Parts: sequence; structure tokens; C-alpha cells
Amino acid sequence: MANLIKVAVDCMGGDDDATFVIPGLDKTLRNNNDLSFLLFGDESIIEKRLSNYKYLANSSEIIHTEYHIKMDDKPSHAIKNGKRVSGMWKAIESVRDNRADFVISAGNTGALMAMATLILKTISKIQRPAIAALWPTVDGETIVLDIGATIGFDRRQLIDFSILGASMAQTIFDVESPTLSLLNIGEEEIKGLDEIKAAHEILKNGNNFFKYKGFVEGNKIGFGYSDVIVTDGFSGNIALKTAEGTAAQISQYLKETLNGSMLSKIGYLLARQSFQTLRDKMNPNTLNGGVFLGLNGIVIKSHGKTDHVGFSSALDLGIDMHKSALIDKIVNNIELTEREL
Repeated sequence: MANLIKVAVDCMGGDDDATFVIPGLDKTLRNNNDLSFLLFGDESIIEKRLSNYKYLANSSEIIHTEYHIKMDDKPSHAIKNGKRVSGMWKAIESVRDNRADFVISAGNTGALMAMATLILKTISKIQRPAIAALWPTVDGETIVLDIGATIGFDRRQLIDFSILGASMAQTIFDVESPTLSLLNIGEEEIKGLDEIKAAHEILKNGNNFFKYKGFVEGNKIGFGYSDVIVTDGFSGNIALKTAEGTAAQISQYLKETLNGSMLSKIGYLLARQSFQTLRDKMNPNTLNGGVFLGLNGIVIKSHGKTDHVGFSSALDLGIDMHKSALIDKIVNNIELTEREL
């Protein structure tokens, strides 16, 4: 098949022995018959898990690896011991060598980023890669980056992240000129660290391919204030984990309230569809998947504690990024922005 999309899969990365990977692949394959998979990991384990998925097995090739990166391995340790022999390393290499169109893993985030950066390298003029994620809002989604790749930043990196995030927004939201904001402690121009204010001035005065809206505070992310919210990895990861925890907290409150009395249970039955919609909206698996932006290849990071539905969702994201030629779009936008800033 001429347009077959080839996906490299780290089958051993993830919590609970990554048992969700194979059924997640199968779920997506059922809706996309133009896929094939390179499955990296322990051959005996993968074959056993594939035994119940004949359709998937016929669309897959297993590449046996004996070394697997653990979820708690330090990136330096993972590279030292897993370089060229681990499934994660070999899966990324397959993208570099054009044997796969993108790679997906639910494994160790730090190791995946370190290996991907070493193997794929950053796109020309991009200093450091970022992890971007889709964030649910009241009327859709917004893209937030960086959510964990960087600690510390300068104005140039915030500009880079703006280009990367806006390029992804063009592909995801199908808008020519997405809106973008910098996450800050206030919306006033006098607030924030010097590097954030410096990036703000550059973006405000530049003739960008996106619409820059200025600063935004964290409490507006969930209201869809902008298509793209840009921050550093330290602040972005804290914001993400806080949002996930708040969603879990609200779900627990609802569960306890609805089980509190017979009247509450009757109310739940009457409004069951509305509660189901709310539950789906707050389910992190529906928007699972972070994209490593700024590399010469597409790398998708699934949450390590997801289920097969979440892993399928992350895989779908990778497919969209590939079909929309994300890397080419980023390269073109870098050149455009470098000329006009």
C-alpha cells in the first residue's frame, strides 16, 4: 500500500508492564487500515500479547530487544546502558533511518527525550525541544508547551516554543493564524521575569504568522483563552499536574455527593447523560499524548499510567501529526518568523 503509515512502538515502556499497548494499537488499527507497526521489545512477551489480536499481528513486525528502560531510570543511566540495545533507542533510530514515520512510547519521559534529542537532533535554529500537550477547555482544546522538557529558559527558547506550538495548532485546529499567549503571573506588562517580558516585547512587535495576545494567567487556560499557551517546562509541568489533580478531586467530590443520599442517587439517574459528558471531558485519557516538538522527527509520549483507550488516543495524535506534515510546517514557519521578528 503506497500510503502506508509505519509506526515504531516501544512496547515495553509504561506502568503495569505496558499491557495497554497492544490493545491500544488494535483499537486504532480497526479505524485506520493504512497502518503498519514495528514493535520493539521482548519478542516472547509481544507474541503472547498479539495472540489475541490476529489482525494487528498481520500488520506488525517484531524487533526483539533484551534491554528495557525502566520507568525510574535516570536519563543518563538509561543512555549509558540502553544506547543502541534498548527497544526505546532502536524505535527512535527507525524514525531517523526512515523505516518508520513516527515513534510512540509510554516509557520513561526523561530517557525518551534524551535519546530522541541525541538520535534525531533538533531542527535547525531550535535551541531545545519542548513537550506539547492538548489541554481540555470549556469549548474545545488548547495546546500547552513546554510541560516538562526544560528547566530554566531564556527569551529565545520562548520564541522557539511559540513557533513550535503555533505550528502544531495549525495542524490540529486547522487555523492559518492561531492565537498564542505567554503564561505569566499576571496580565500586566510590568509583571513577570525579565526573560518573559523580553520575549513578550519581541512577540508583541513581530509580524508573526500567529496572533499574539500577550500574557495570560493560569486560571484562564481552561477557558480557551488562546489556541496556544507557552511557558517553560518547570511551570508547565506543575500547571499540568495541578490540573490533573484538580480534575480527580472534583470527580471524587461528585462521586461522594451522588452516593450520599437516595435523593442524590435519583438526581444522578435523571441527569446521567450530563454527568457522563462531564466525566468524559475530565478523563485525561481522551487527550492523552504529548508531542516532542523541535526534533527532526515525530515522537509521541503517552502517559505511563494510561489504558488502551488513552494509548490509542496518543497514537491517533501521532497519525494526525504525520499526515499534516508537522515537521515541514515547523521548518517553514521557522524561516518565516526568523525573517520577520
